[in-house]
Amino acid sequence: MSQALYRKWRPARFDDVVGQEHITRTLRNSVAADRVGHAYLFCGPRGTGKTTSARLLAKAVNCLHEDAAERPCNACATCKAINDGRFLDLIEIDAASNTGVDDIRDLRDKINFAPSEGRFKVYIIDEVHMLSTAAFNALLKTLEEPPPHAKFVLATTEEHKVPMTIKSRCQQFNFRLLTTAEIKQRLSWLAEKEGLTVEPDALALIAEQGAGSIRDAESLLDQLVTAPGDTITLERAQMVLGTATNTAVSDLVNAWLDSDGAAGLALIHQSLASGADARQFSRQMVAYLRQLLLMQAAGKELAFDGPAELRQAMLAQAQRAPRQGLIAAVKRFSEAALTQAASWQPQLPLELAFIEMLPDHPMPVMASAPPPRQAAPKQAPPKPAEPKPEPVVEKVAPVVETAVQSPEPSPEPSPEPPPQPTALTLEQATAHWRDMVAQAGARQKNLPALLNMGRPLALEGSTLIVGFDFPIFKKKFDDTTGTAQLIGEIYSQLLNANCTVRAVVTSEYAVPVPDEEFRALAGELGGVVRKKTGN
Repeated sequence: MSQALYRKWRPARFDDVVGQEHITRTLRNSVAADRVGHAYLFCGPRGTGKTTSARLLAKAVNCLHEDAAERPCNACATCKAINDGRFLDLIEIDAASNTGVDDIRDLRDKINFAPSEGRFKVYIIDEVHMLSTAAFNALLKTLEEPPPHAKFVLATTEEHKVPMTIKSRCQQFNFRLLTTAEIKQRLSWLAEKEGLTVEPDALALIAEQGAGSIRDAESLLDQLVTAPGDTITLERAQMVLGTATNTAVSDLVNAWLDSDGAAGLALIHQSLASGADARQFSRQMVAYLRQLLLMQAAGKELAFDGPAELRQAMLAQAQRAPRQGLIAAVKRFSEAALTQAASWQPQLPLELAFIEMLPDHPMPVMASAPPPRQAAPKQAPPKPAEPKPEPVVEKVAPVVETAVQSPEPSPEPSPEPPPQPTALTLEQATAHWRDMVAQAGARQKNLPALLNMGRPLALEGSTLIVGFDFPIFKKKFDDTTGTAQLIGEIYSQLLNANCTVRAVVTSEYAVPVPDEEFRALAGELGGVVRKKTGN
């Protein structure tokens, strides 16, 4: 029967434990000097070697090798029994399943019996923080003064939940997260032992996804193994683990820095369509943005475990990114990564995080807009009729000096246009769309990024229909209080026309046929077509 890799290749000696030299050296010296304590508390994140070190300590104190410095030897009967899981004097208790005071009382009653095989009975209590308060209280006296033949090793991932009365009775060791280089070296050794062929880039990706936990990294490698002799490629690792490429993460940050919302959202959708997981993508963004923030604070002096080209690219991005913007982006993507994946739109938190981190200022958005649309406002406005009376006055002035009085009636017609608004047309709304976005951004800084996702679609009387290609943007538009009213007011001022605004999803809206086109169509069909009226 096959075993998981992390169980099959569990360290058998203190020297095999990766990344915890500050702990293994102390334990090995204690065994060699015969000064092993009666109770230990191992604290640290999951998969960093707490239970493994506890078993090694149990094996070392019961090892039969003559030289104490060589314990555990893995050759004597005791070491072999522990390796095979049949040593009766090693008692492992899962505190998550045995939380009650009765379980601890049972332990307290049995601890006085002498060991069956070895010199010491070793009790390993895993996830000790799960014990109830009564159970902790029942354990206090036994933990403080256990029988000479008993040793305790308590392990926990949440040190703050362990009472101080327990901590004060133990020697505490804090296990640390491993670096990517340490995990990669361990995985490379493991692949060699198993006869696996793994691309270096795939190995680096697995080490990064381990997030400091060597057990998690070994489980990910085990997940990728399908058949003997098969090569584990980077593309396959990305597909199975649901991660986006480093290029996609870097390009998404560039889209943010360039204020290019369309490019960023297209990149997100492309990555998700390629098999990336939305929450995993958010975690990658958090790690990448955190590295940018650290680079911005420490500069070139910060240690970086990656290619030199990537380091230079990240340093350039760190110089462009605003400090507060980076901090806010890390927080937003962290929230997206923690959002439950059971949502009917699992990509929504990722999309919202990107949209919310889009620029503080609307001008970069305007600069990235396509130039052909900016030329339209110069031809569309019908207002050039106002400056035309001025050259007429100039022609009359040189003939009769009394014509100086002619400018007096000129202010009288000027107040007349406001009370007589003109009819709004779709061409005018489209031509002034960029002007409206700029004015809206001056009032609400995050509005341009959302409006650039839409466009004028149709007119229903004096109501302008704004179409969005994706429902998420239409919902964001509707949920932002006062957005439709603000756009209507800006258009009313720009075009001197009554205007209200309504948002729709482009694919769900049937654009009405204008009257002129309908009459032409009816004429072509010989009057057979009858337009449906309100009656």
